[in-house]
Amino acid sequence: MALHVVASRAGPADKAALLTLPWSTPLEEWPEDLVVPLPRGLSRHVVRIVRAGRQTLAVKETEPDIALREYRLLRDLRRMDLPTVEPRGVVTGRTGPDGEPLPAALLTEHLQFSLPYRSLFRHGLGADNLPELVDALVVLLVRLHLADFYWGDVSLSNVLFRRSAGGFAAYLVDAETGELQPTLSARMREHDLTVAGENVFAELFDLQAGEELDPDVRAHEIVDLLAERYDALWRELTAEEEFGSAEMWRIEQRIERLNDLGFDVDELDIVTDLGGDVVRIQPKVVEAGHHSRELQALTGLGVEDAQARRLLNDLAAYTAHHDLGREDRAVVANRWFVNVYEPLVRMLPADQRGKLEPPEFFHEVLVHRWFLSERAGHEVDIFESAADYIATVLPERPDELVASD
Repeated sequence: MALHVVASRAGPADKAALLTLPWSTPLEEWPEDLVVPLPRGLSRHVVRIVRAGRQTLAVKETEPDIALREYRLLRDLRRMDLPTVEPRGVVTGRTGPDGEPLPAALLTEHLQFSLPYRSLFRHGLGADNLPELVDALVVLLVRLHLADFYWGDVSLSNVLFRRSAGGFAAYLVDAETGELQPTLSARMREHDLTVAGENVFAELFDLQAGEELDPDVRAHEIVDLLAERYDALWRELTAEEEFGSAEMWRIEQRIERLNDLGFDVDELDIVTDLGGDVVRIQPKVVEAGHHSRELQALTGLGVEDAQARRLLNDLAAYTAHHDLGREDRAVVANRWFVNVYEPLVRMLPADQRGKLEPPEFFHEVLVHRWFLSERAGHEVDIFESAADYIATVLPERPDELVASD
């Protein structure tokens, strides 16, 4: 059988690099000089992270039909602007030197500065951070359900986490069991939530068995928290709200609450009774990434939504401090970007840039500045704060761009 490669958005050099990979060798036997020492999560399949030209790819062995289906599904999810890994290709028709067929390979782009949950705990994450991981998983699950996606195998193992303004953002890694539905039923959502609870419960116990998580953590309480957070966010985003016609301000209040959660409302279903005394509203189309889009429109920065909110808050403080409230906001944003953001992130030493992305470094400096100002009894300059952070905090942080597991 001839080797067949399906590759998306790859230039000639990258496609050529893909063809030079040792496809006639089982993935678990690939030479060490190809494999990148990046942490990877647990998987029922053989998975390796490799370099191919300028690309860093996660390669997963599976059946041809399953690989092609997952590849197409991930492409659909990416087109819907959902947080998943980027599919790069599928390789089928592999055979070994003895002529025996080998599994197909699904290729996805490695998500920079992302870590599987186990590596986060090995990098110092503690029990106090579990609610942040749960929140990230919940936001991902709700976003997928809003897009009528049934996951089928919700777990921490099937997610990669990126740091985002002190919290985390979760990205779907494994969509093998997923399905895009015309309309996702409540029963399918409930099944996903049940599976999430069972898998997270087992994963937490596994961490405790490996002495990577405090044995006093009660896994069932974390599972209960997951269900509570999911229900609360789903209600806020989709529930119908009823009020009197004299309380129309509640429409704007609902939209503001959704914006604070990082969601935009593209459409509202507003219904009044015959007398016009009772009003019912329900968000019809809800899109995530409100703060990210706002910041990108102002500065061109593409960051996680929580990071964007943090940067927008600093932009607002900069505007107030320099009394620029009457100026065009785009002009002020450009001044802040040129005079504050860019000079500060340039302070990040070249040999330390594998530890934090620039927007997360900026957030960390803002937090450090608050502590320094509290200790000093007055506001400390942000560039002095950055210098102190680089000298005292940054050296102790683990490298999360390239790290051995």
